[in-house]
Amino acid sequence: MTQLAHQFFDYYRLASRGLDKLHSIAVLAIRLYIAKVFFYAGLTKLQDWDTTLFLFEEEYQVPFLPFELAAYLGTFGEIVFPVLLVAGLLSRFAALALSVVNVVAVISLAEIAPAAMYLHVLWGVLLAQVVVYGGGLLSLDHWLNKLWFSKS
Repeated sequence: MTQLAHQFFDYYRLASRGLDKLHSIAVLAIRLYIAKVFFYAGLTKLQDWDTTLFLFEEEYQVPFLPFELAAYLGTFGEIVFPVLLVAGLLSRFAALALSVVNVVAVISLAEIAPAAMYLHVLWGVLLAQVVVYGGGLLSLDHWLNKLWFSKS
């Protein structure tokens, strides 16, 4: 029985090592997907700024902020943080910042369709994964960390 258990755990360990190598590819895919979603939302806001201001004034109810400031901050966040996320530069910070944008988007709408809510939850879970585990081996964070701390 113990030999069977050892053999099982040897296979398990081997499979785990293989899956660990896929983590960086998976987190890169997550970073690219999330960046695309938020960046395109930011571009949409920039393309018709008058409509963006109107929506922030009339439709979105961002708490504690004047609508103009909310529009500028939201658009800035949707343009800048996805770029950082794609590069894997300050990945955890960018993901956390986009999480704030995501939460504010949800709470600022009086009514949100169930399908839209589902997407916001999905984006939140994916962003949380980047916040907790970082950008992975395929990120500037990893390479800069390796460069700076390998000299010590």
